Amino acid sequence: MATIFSPSALFTTTTGAAASSSSSSTTSSSTTPSKTSSLTKPHLPIRSTTKPQLPNLTTTALTATALAAATIIATTTTIIPPALSAESYATYYGTAASAANYGGYGGNSDKKRSAEYIYDIPEGWKERLVSKVEKGTNGTDSEFYNPKKKTEKEYLTFLGGLRQLAPKEAVLNNLALSDVNLQDLIASADSVSSEETKDENGQVYYVYEIDSASAHSLISVTCARNKLYAHFVMAPAAEWKKDQETLKHIHESFKTVG
Repeated sequence: MATIFSPSALFTTTTGAAASSSSSSTTSSSTTPSKTSSLTKPHLPIRSTTKPQLPNLTTTALTATALAAATIIATTTTIIPPALSAESYATYYGTAASAANYGGYGGNSDKKRSAEYIYDIPEGWKERLVSKVEKGTNGTDSEFYNPKKKTEKEYLTFLGGLRQLAPKEAVLNNLALSDVNLQDLIASADSVSSEETKDENGQVYYVYEIDSASAHSLISVTCARNKLYAHFVMAPAAEWKKDQETLKHIHESFKTVG
């Protein structure tokens, strides 16, 4: 069961905010030039005592045609491998609505217009519906997962009434109070790194990377609109090695809007 923690123990009361941007990657292909045919060494003329014979014009013409056709085929059958397609993503618009306003008015609010944050979702990932209980206890606002690898996921939590981030170490430890999986990951971690960065508008956000023998996690935390937003990307260690390009992309795509 998730534990509710006090905002005053976690954060100060001056203004601040943060965001991050996404990136994407592409791959290219190349072709290999075909080999050219070698020239044959010319023969010296030999005198003959026999009566010379005129060449068979029909045979000569057919031979020339066949050689020309073979040359065309040789130069047009080079296989050019297609370029690998880049990963496709959709943008999720999160509203960070309170449990009391869960689903908006009538359950059909315009999320894009009222969005407070966005992040990218890889093609094929599925949304897990968040209950009012989860939203009310640990502040989970949205979650998506890879249906082929269900423990590979991204989700966002938020907490209201906060203007500025506390020190990095305090923020991470207190986030873990309401997230049992994060607690276990930190407890078994081989390494935990953190950094503070700013976007082009000077908005501050914290970036954490947690690596353990069993799992890997990337976390972005920022404050905006008097709320704290924490975006999590998690995957088993084996899947992290295979999918880290995609996982890093969705981690970097998170930012606040509006």
